[in-house]
Amino acid sequence: MDVEQLIEEGRGRSAKKRAAKEVENLARRLVELSEAEFAKLPIDGDLRGELALARATSGHSSRKRQIKHFAGCLRRDQDQATVLEDYLQGCQVTMAREKQAFHRLEELRDRLCRAEDFSEALAEVGQLWPGMDLTKLGNLARSVHATGDKKAAREIFRRLRDAGEGARL
Repeated sequence: MDVEQLIEEGRGRSAKKRAAKEVENLARRLVELSEAEFAKLPIDGDLRGELALARATSGHSSRKRQIKHFAGCLRRDQDQATVLEDYLQGCQVTMAREKQAFHRLEELRDRLCRAEDFSEALAEVGQLWPGMDLTKLGNLARSVHATGDKKAAREIFRRLRDAGEGARL
């Protein structure tokens, strides 16, 4: 095999370094997860222990060294590394969807709080959630229109969020 074939197939030294760096980045992302996310990880016992040790290490250099050690453990267990990478990708997609839904609710609340967009936005809320008390929502919005009542705006958002839980916008 010539050098060009090795580079194309990804078996050269640079390709190995890139792959090692990707696994190290995965290890770093895993170490930086919150406690709740850490508890949900689909990870085996030995790797979970190594990850817990890396998360518990506090010194900068020590933590960096422990992350590299954990990355080495992941490189030896490629199947587990693939599972963890897929899990993190799924979490990112879920978080992006939740963030998008949150922004839609904010936008709908803002439209309800603007007098010129109010009636159209109220009709949209009625279509999205037929069971919602539109009279109370309208009164809250009018309070925002008249006095700029921030408490009423927060209450509008709470009501929209509660109605939107479980429903897709």
